[in-house]
Amino acid sequence: MNIPDDAFYRLLSKALRERSGETLTRVLYRALRQAILDGRLQAHSRLPGSRTLAQELSLSRNTVNAVLDQLTTEGYLLRDRQGSRVASLPSAAAEEPTEAEFRLPARLKALPTGTRRDSPAFAFTPGTPAVNYFPLPLWRRLIDRVLREEGHALLGYGESAGERPLREAIARHLALSRGIHCEAGQVIITEGALEGLNLCTQLLSESGQLAWLEDPGYAGARSAFVARGLQIEGMEIDEEGMQFADHTARSPRLIFTSPSHQFPLGSLMSAARRLALLQFAHSTGAWIIEDDYDSEFRYSSEPIPAMLGMQPDAPVVYLGTFSKTLFPSLRIGFVVMPKALAKAMQPAIHSLLRGGHRTEQLALAHFIEEGHYARHLASMRRLYRKRQGQLRDALKQELTHPHTVSGGEGGMHLTVHLEGIDDSWVAQAARQYQLAPAALSRYYLDPASGKTGLVLGYGNTSASRFASAIRTLNKLITQALSQSGQG
Repeated sequence: MNIPDDAFYRLLSKALRERSGETLTRVLYRALRQAILDGRLQAHSRLPGSRTLAQELSLSRNTVNAVLDQLTTEGYLLRDRQGSRVASLPSAAAEEPTEAEFRLPARLKALPTGTRRDSPAFAFTPGTPAVNYFPLPLWRRLIDRVLREEGHALLGYGESAGERPLREAIARHLALSRGIHCEAGQVIITEGALEGLNLCTQLLSESGQLAWLEDPGYAGARSAFVARGLQIEGMEIDEEGMQFADHTARSPRLIFTSPSHQFPLGSLMSAARRLALLQFAHSTGAWIIEDDYDSEFRYSSEPIPAMLGMQPDAPVVYLGTFSKTLFPSLRIGFVVMPKALAKAMQPAIHSLLRGGHRTEQLALAHFIEEGHYARHLASMRRLYRKRQGQLRDALKQELTHPHTVSGGEGGMHLTVHLEGIDDSWVAQAARQYQLAPAALSRYYLDPASGKTGLVLGYGNTSASRFASAIRTLNKLITQALSQSGQG
């Protein structure tokens, strides 16, 4: 041993006195292992016998033997009739430890900055529904019923594409609400819309191919395309949605769009432009990925039918999610594919996905089939319609800086356009007041040249907070303009 016996026992005794709730066995194990790793117990040095160790440390001999046996099993000690000695190990303390440097693969450096998710969510967080209005007691009863009826059968893997009852329920709901007539075999359950989007890029594209993305648009789509190694071309947005008539020099493989309520500007793609985009995709072999993230919440008319339902065999893959209509942590989304594509991709889906969350999926199937989902949507439409009007009023009364408001006649957010501000600074500064508006510029492919403003989510925010919150943002905008010399 390279340290005196008394120092060795002081080391172990100190560790045992400061054990902070850990078992004696665990503390002794950790202390001996660390002494070996940092070289205080050198290779080939022999430890005192288990009886001696037990007496000196006031431990039972069983405890000491358990520790020595574990260290022997892991290869730190060698035990024989003469006792225990330290094994010869590569030195872990030869040099001063340094923090390892890790680098992202080159293609991932283009990923957009991720959005912070707060729990509970701060006011004005985009895309967060009014979770306090969700019928939790009813949901608990449905969960209990599924567990009672299915029992241990739920503990195994489910179908790769998701539980059949939920896929059937979604197909029936889409026929009524979105004009999509599909079968359960065309529906694939995913862990949220982003997994559905990642699945689409894996199944439908190859690295290096071109993808069209709304600009500004959903940052998750950009992340999925970057991770796949796709080239991205931003498509400008006007009052009719994505503009593409002048972008035909090179045909894309994927076209991502949110035609029923463009995010974040809120425009509705006109019927003429939808049909033109479908015709373009047919003629070029492109696939349209239709993000229908919150179209259930339309206030001035009935929900706009989906593109997937406009034509037979439309080259459209439809993305839906329950994170916006129910609650985010449910993490259930879905993909609807044309029948021929779903059939062709079935083997790949079995390889790429694993069935899970079976209890929640079956409870959600009951929630939809028994009419609770339709009633909840109707209730939330009334709530969000009222909140949108109240937020517009608060902006008129409290926001003194020149601005315009977009967001359409639906959804759960409004976009406030403000020229010449550092919207990222305002969004970050607002967090100290428990406000989480998003900077409009960050939704552009090039934030430095994008338009500036704030995206205000009202789904999770009581109208009673609107006036004071807008006054706070107004002060922060004044500060931002002052810092830039425009105040």
